[in-house]
Amino acid sequence: MPTTTEAPRLYPALRYKNAAKMIDWLCDAFGFSVRARYGEGDVVHHAELVFGSSMIMLGTVRDDDYGKMVGEPGSGGGKSIYIAVDDADAAYAKARKAGATIIQELTNRDYGSREFICRDPEGSVWSFGTYWPKAGEKA
Repeated sequence: MPTTTEAPRLYPALRYKNAAKMIDWLCDAFGFSVRARYGEGDVVHHAELVFGSSMIMLGTVRDDDYGKMVGEPGSGGGKSIYIAVDDADAAYAKARKAGATIIQELTNRDYGSREFICRDPEGSVWSFGTYWPKAGEKA
């Protein structure tokens, strides 16, 4: 089976009201690590957090052109990030301990995934599960 070492091409980008605090929370609750962080004081102009070979980008909510396009964090709906993990129970325990709001408890799906869904402190929805589609493999 062919494999690829190409870097990811999709990078979810999030805005947070308190991005500095959320960077620490995402690292503690979900296991991200900081790759880059730019800004001044509590204002984060741009940050990159990694999880395995994947990355998200985030920054502080600002009243700039991009901020007007994406809006502010909250329960506006339609936004969620899925993270493939080896152990959904361990990810669940870590997220719950850090104060994530669990909106769907651990469950076993008919397609073989064990997963849960939660919200971070600013309302973004995160799903964690053992289903791990790989771009280089057939569905």
